[in-house]
Amino acid sequence: MSAFIYCLNASTIRPTPILDKIRIAGETGYAAIELWHDEIEAYVAAGGKLMDIRKALDDQRLQLPTTIYLRGWCDTTGAEHAAGLDECKKRLEDAAKLGAIYSIASPAGGKVDVALAARNYAELLTLGLSFGVKPAMEYLGFVEQINTIESALEIMNLSKHPEATIVVDPFHNFRGGGPFSSLSLLRGDQIAISHFNDSPASPPREQQHDHSRVLPGQGHCDLKQWLGLLKQAGYKRWLSLELFREDLWARDPKEVARIGLESMKAVAEA
Repeated sequence: MSAFIYCLNASTIRPTPILDKIRIAGETGYAAIELWHDEIEAYVAAGGKLMDIRKALDDQRLQLPTTIYLRGWCDTTGAEHAAGLDECKKRLEDAAKLGAIYSIASPAGGKVDVALAARNYAELLTLGLSFGVKPAMEYLGFVEQINTIESALEIMNLSKHPEATIVVDPFHNFRGGGPFSSLSLLRGDQIAISHFNDSPASPPREQQHDHSRVLPGQGHCDLKQWLGLLKQAGYKRWLSLELFREDLWARDPKEVARIGLESMKAVAEA
């Protein structure tokens, strides 16, 4: 029996239409799915309705832990910031209608004024909570500055917002050069979700990107340590399989989802 809830990040079977993704997640045994706003918006632009997506989630009895992602908020000011917040507001509104708990707030790619980012994150949290959705701070191992748990946690702490949370990810820890032991800096209630994946030993970490991720247990990362530290922090919620592999996208998505769930269980329940 796992201490965690198994979730499918929709990126893992990305070319599949959104309603099929939801059906596949439910039919293969996941309890939750993460959805991407670009796919949600494309579905609506083609004539679909948000409530079609909500009904599909309800029919499969799937939780929606997060929607992905919020941008344009982190290091912007003036008119650029206002435009970014307008998009964030629309996405948060959509997330709320779909029943999402969190929406992932992605960092800027370059150097960041941390004090500004903290103020902007507090503002974004207040905006999200007005819809009933919590923006969760993300770090990305391949960006210049906000690439470790420590760098994201600094923004969270400086925001002084009681609802500040973080998205953690073993690939991004490895890619950003942060040790898995950084998880010990977090309380369980500060972790919105744990993405789950593995990373190959080569090429060198500085050359790896999203497409480099592999299924849990197929890389060199100490995922047992990762899971142990999550448990020590008191986190017992979602493990979300997040891959971006074109070789998997070319395969039967239901088979990929099934293999992914088996891979997560093999690591988490060993």
